[in-house]
Amino acid sequence: MLDIIKKYRIFIGTFAVFSVITISLFYNVLKPDKTLPMYNPADVNPELVDSTVQYIAREHKIGNFSFINQNGKVITQKDYEGKIYVADFFFTTCQSICPIMTTNMVDVQKAILNNPKVMLLSHTVTPEIDSVPVLKKYALEKGVIDTKWNLVTGDKKDIYSMARKSYLAVKLGKPNELYDMVHTENFVLVDAQKRVRGFYDGTKKEEIIRLIDDINWLCENDKK
Repeated sequence: MLDIIKKYRIFIGTFAVFSVITISLFYNVLKPDKTLPMYNPADVNPELVDSTVQYIAREHKIGNFSFINQNGKVITQKDYEGKIYVADFFFTTCQSICPIMTTNMVDVQKAILNNPKVMLLSHTVTPEIDSVPVLKKYALEKGVIDTKWNLVTGDKKDIYSMARKSYLAVKLGKPNELYDMVHTENFVLVDAQKRVRGFYDGTKKEEIIRLIDDINWLCENDKK
């Protein structure tokens, strides 16, 4: 047996290498290309979507906005024009999921720190509490880098509108309180064309890994 192997070792080796190459080529050809969906209000849990837009099934885009960030600067859609970004909703006094979400968003910040194409945007759902000084203190405590990540406050009606009509990510709060909101754990991925491309559980590390991978894919395929 050993004599046969020695005699045909060159043939066996060549065949083995050829087989590996062939299998790899077939795998690459047959493996489907990665894609990311484009989410519309009709695709999302109705609990997270304002009733006025639930019927929209195509060409949904993030609407115009104007809020104030942790430095007292007005932040609008122009600051995010042509950018890929991750949006979420939180409040500084939250003691349940917010600390975990913020820690995980810091990890996203680290991953995109040297990528000029990507930014972060966090909206408070309690603007009556989260004033500019409160947001600034929170930003300093959590390691927010101003050039990459805006924490914003503003008119509650406007935040409500963005949360439920654009980002499709916030539940209704008390029925008897106008524009009351209950934020979810969702991180929302928005592409450079202002389209929603993904939702991720901001409390789970494996979801953060998936988010970062999808951000990198979008950076390389920003027209798809």
